[in-house]
Amino acid sequence: MSEHYATTLEWLHSYPGLHTLLSATLLVLVAWTGNWLVKRVLVQGLYRLLRATSLGQDKALGDSHIIRRLANIVPALILSAGVGLVPGLPDAAVTVVRNVCSAFVVLTIALAIGGLLSLLNALYQRRPDAHMKPIKGYVQVAQIIVYAVATVLVIATLIDRSPLILLSGLGAMAAVLLLIFQDTLLSLVASVQIASNDILRVGDWVEMPQLNADGDVIDIALHTVKVQNWDKTITTIPTKRFITDPFKNWRGMRESGGRRIKRSLLLDQQSVHFLTQEECQRLHRFSLLQGYLDEKQREVDDWNRNLKEQGLEPVNTRRITNLGSFRAYVERYLRSHPRVHQGMILIVRQLTPTANGLPLEIYCFTNTIAWVQYEGIQSDIFDHLLAILPEFGLQAFQHPSGQDLRQVRLGAPS
Repeated sequence: MSEHYATTLEWLHSYPGLHTLLSATLLVLVAWTGNWLVKRVLVQGLYRLLRATSLGQDKALGDSHIIRRLANIVPALILSAGVGLVPGLPDAAVTVVRNVCSAFVVLTIALAIGGLLSLLNALYQRRPDAHMKPIKGYVQVAQIIVYAVATVLVIATLIDRSPLILLSGLGAMAAVLLLIFQDTLLSLVASVQIASNDILRVGDWVEMPQLNADGDVIDIALHTVKVQNWDKTITTIPTKRFITDPFKNWRGMRESGGRRIKRSLLLDQQSVHFLTQEECQRLHRFSLLQGYLDEKQREVDDWNRNLKEQGLEPVNTRRITNLGSFRAYVERYLRSHPRVHQGMILIVRQLTPTANGLPLEIYCFTNTIAWVQYEGIQSDIFDHLLAILPEFGLQAFQHPSGQDLRQVRLGAPS
């Protein structure tokens, strides 16, 4: 066997070109075999071992491709170590192959580290409190640093020069780099401020009208923040805009457990009048007004009694109004409503009269923040108040419609 090998080797020496070609082919086959063995045996076996753990069952580990990328180092190392053994190759070719293999190893390690950082971010986002302190921006900064260092090392390896030579030249390019990475630096500062001051979280409802954004934050990255609007469209906003531009964050409303109702009933001012004795008796039917009417009547009687002779003229006396009684009714109705938050401010007040009527504002909070339920509660309240207005002799104000004008014409004398 040894004699046959020696004879074959001696024959190959007489054909140096063929010897070089066969040796290079053999080296490539060895590198391919090593790559196959590592991926099919070592990597598959490692995955089987990891599947017995919770980390191995996680889909995020497979999506990161960390282990498979590191496995690609093996053929590069085999080529780098074996290229010097190929006879007949020029020194320049050996150097180029080794430099390319070394650069490939550096690039592969950098990609693996980037995948590891992405995996850490994916695992962190599964924590219940991850939306309060997102780290995606920091992960992206770390990835940029890793890729920047890898780029310098790859270039230095390919040109076979020390990385310090390249780094020394970066000082002269600092102004250019600052100009190129201006947005990245501004976004990094904005991300730090957002995280440290707890300005924004994933899941927050934000409004930024100048950018037509109104919805939930679904992603916070280094350069952009994605907001899914209520119409299911997605608005992408530069991260730095949340530091430089005003916006509204509804997180406080969600954390408080109550959502504000601030709406006015527009009343016809001509329907406001003093209550007659008969109307007062009729309003006593309302259980919510019984205490109010009795107390108010005593207050009015005491006031009028002190007027003595001046109290004989009705214009000098105080009397109960239908508007005041209705305002008291609305307040008591809200205080007894099961879906109105009783621990928050509740006001029923008159606003400045306008040409569109007298606004009676209801200011209160529901005990739920769910949008659909909130709108239902608000609508139920105003349905009831609009329907109960005639009981107090009040009318809602609205501009005349075509039907109103038609009725006026039909009722006018010929």
